[in-house]
Amino acid sequence: MSLLVKNGRVIDPANNTDGVQDVLIAQGKIERVGKRLEAPVGAEVVDAARKIVCPGFIDIHVHLREPGHEYKETVATGTRAAAAGGFTAVACMANTTPVNDNRAVTDYILATARADGVVRVHPIGAVTRGLRGAELAELAELAEAGCVAFSDDGTCVMDAGLYRRAMEYVLPFGVPVISHAEDASLGRGFTMNEGVVSTELGLPGAPAAAEDVMVARDILLAELTGAHVHIAHLSTAGAVRLVRDGKSRGVRVTAEVTPHHLLLTEDAVRTFDPNTKMAPPLRTKRDTEALLEALADGTIDCVATDHAPHALAEKEGEFDQAAFGIVGLETAVALLLDRLVRPGLLPLATLVSRLSRDPARLLGLTGGSLAPGAPADVTILDPEIEWTVDPARFRSKSRNTPFGGSRLTGGPWMTIVGGKVVHTFGQRGAAVRAAAEGEASL
Repeated sequence: MSLLVKNGRVIDPANNTDGVQDVLIAQGKIERVGKRLEAPVGAEVVDAARKIVCPGFIDIHVHLREPGHEYKETVATGTRAAAAGGFTAVACMANTTPVNDNRAVTDYILATARADGVVRVHPIGAVTRGLRGAELAELAELAEAGCVAFSDDGTCVMDAGLYRRAMEYVLPFGVPVISHAEDASLGRGFTMNEGVVSTELGLPGAPAAAEDVMVARDILLAELTGAHVHIAHLSTAGAVRLVRDGKSRGVRVTAEVTPHHLLLTEDAVRTFDPNTKMAPPLRTKRDTEALLEALADGTIDCVATDHAPHALAEKEGEFDQAAFGIVGLETAVALLLDRLVRPGLLPLATLVSRLSRDPARLLGLTGGSLAPGAPADVTILDPEIEWTVDPARFRSKSRNTPFGGSRLTGGPWMTIVGGKVVHTFGQRGAAVRAAAEGEASL
């Protein structure tokens, strides 16, 4: 089946394209991009006038919770949330039950994604067995099974010698080790950022140094081994300086930032809303300014949500007892459009690049481009959509977001994966079901 997307402003950083053009899709691939293309006989036509047509967005840091915690999220619900948020692919972390530290779990995730998923799913394997930080997981087996990176995300591998061996071991596979940079001794028992606000609230805090120390260590290990280390959820100005310095020396270091670390500060915790509790914690205004500058200049390579669904019972009650993390797949793109692009704090083309071309290159994924022959993964944005974040209507099983009730302008309008429409704004559920049955729906 063919699909012609007409009259949209095509922004494709991988091919230095920014202008009103048409995109022709055939047999799941990009056929042509150009002006005034003719629709083949029988083709579906989408009028994208006043819309932004982009390579499909990729989120390289999500927690799909399956297997083991399906009451929080499943591959089916998580990928539908991703589609609603404008993402055509996600990479899922290894902290499932059982942990994705062997081929059987990777095979299960991929098989479930083929059966139940509506966007592409790329598993990330564990660095250590059971995420215990004591011995290496079956890294070669995991790479062969299809893992695109390795990470003990959720915990930091504190043994520097073991982490060095992991970096050396993965060199032949050409994939990164993703660092959850958090010194366990400096951050033990924290609930928020250590500083004036934590003192005023009487809550235990983790200093920025808890992140900075481990970022410095991991950059030095990458320099020693020649491996590619990727720093997850960067949150401090100090860590930004370390990454920038590492890149200037030619170290293979990349980094990501989450929307919540760009848009919120530790002051949000004053409400004692458990949805402001996350790891790493929300930092200071100085940190958010450094993160935004780094995202704009390329020191930070991509935006990732760290989508961390939790059941209501795990997020209610006393702040210091609540689980860490928030959901982000369905709000990330819209929040960044509304809070950063519209005020002129971040160019639209830069945001598109950090959500498409750059994460694809970082993990060596097909996608991130609208070049002829590329997979027909396309995200279409409507910069003028006005809507309110309503967690009760999320496709995700979980509702833990601090952005509920936010009035936003701009967001995903249509999500296309492999030439099939898997989400359209305003058709809640219908387009996704049609795509799951193998039918493109407009």
